[in-house]
Amino acid sequence: MGSPADTGASVTLRENDGGFDVLVVGAGVAGLATALALIKDGRSVTVIDAGRIGGGASHGNCGTLTPSHAPPLAAPGTILRAMKWMLTPDAPLYIPPRFDPALWRWLAGFAMRCNERDWIASTRAKSALLNDSRQRIADWVRDDGLQCEFVESGEDYVFHDPRAMEHEMRELPLLREFGIGAEIIDGPAYEAQEPALKPGVSGAIRFAGDAALRPDRYVAELARVVRERGGTIIEHCALQSLRSDANGIRAITAQGEIRANDAVIAAGAWSPTMARAIGLPWLRKAIQPGKGYSMTYSAPAVVPKRPLTLREVSVCVTAWGSGFRLGSTMEFSGYDTTLNESRLGALERGARKYLHHPIGPELRERWFGWRPMSRDDIPLIGRAPGHKHLWLATGHGMMGVGMSAGGGQMLADLIAGRASAVDPAPFAPERFA
Repeated sequence: MGSPADTGASVTLRENDGGFDVLVVGAGVAGLATALALIKDGRSVTVIDAGRIGGGASHGNCGTLTPSHAPPLAAPGTILRAMKWMLTPDAPLYIPPRFDPALWRWLAGFAMRCNERDWIASTRAKSALLNDSRQRIADWVRDDGLQCEFVESGEDYVFHDPRAMEHEMRELPLLREFGIGAEIIDGPAYEAQEPALKPGVSGAIRFAGDAALRPDRYVAELARVVRERGGTIIEHCALQSLRSDANGIRAITAQGEIRANDAVIAAGAWSPTMARAIGLPWLRKAIQPGKGYSMTYSAPAVVPKRPLTLREVSVCVTAWGSGFRLGSTMEFSGYDTTLNESRLGALERGARKYLHHPIGPELRERWFGWRPMSRDDIPLIGRAPGHKHLWLATGHGMMGVGMSAGGGQMLADLIAGRASAVDPAPFAPERFA
């Protein structure tokens, strides 16, 4: 499991008799984007993290900014497919057979969302935030000089099976209704456009509005700008307990006590492990860790012109100037720290079916990380129920990078008591309390 790039000198907690303004718990992409939005709003922000900056799911994902991915995992047929794949360890969606009451309770709530009505509602909410965030990230890259290999590349869904493509195309009218355009390209035309692909493509769907960046560099750049604008980031400072009252926040950390006016929990997949310590026991039932994998290489001889999703094998392919990555898969195995060789191998095997050059000459990193999967696949962004000064920015699932700037701005707007560009109602944490 790789570690994030060095992001600056270590900072420790210092005494502050007057307390802090806003405490953000979590120095991943959601926490740092929220911190930056708050700083731009004139707030003073301190970020703490139990580990290092960007040490979770922010580090090893494929870095695509994809309004096209708005349809949620909780879709009609998902549970049936997952049950069929329970004895297939390298399946794209894998639930290892085991006794885990918390997981099965979560899956029961997830299964209730696997219907067309809730699927449309989740797609509507996610598309609004992804579209908003997609543009905000471009603005931040421009205005704050974020050096993260951002490209407005679009993304292609590539198919070998015409039936799979036909099934996918059924979603396109709904996506267009939510402002997500798509272009249909037949197999021969696509192969002529994209020399990285082997023969056998039945067709592709191009989402020109998508974009991409290098996620670990994006997180490092967010940290840089937060610090340059006066924010403080304290690594290796685990939150041990937190209490909120009418006057503010009192947090006990590994480096001492922190008092603040407001606190934001942006701890990603670790949020449910803090549930009791922060006085939100229901959070344990709302989020499960979804384990994802990636492999990063030096660039092969020929790389795709834009990010690809190889749909039948559920492999994402991203090429940057600094590297080449295969990623994806979803595994509900709790906080298991095993680097599953069969699942890593599935990424390479899937890429070999489609690409002339599926891997690069140098393997630079084999990675796994946990995404915070909410029961309805919609993040929890807003005030914690029953708490005046405690806020949540978690549960972003596989869309943490893509939702980062929009989610951070939404929370800054809510804390300031003003209207948000995106309707915050579907994201309200109280739906799980």
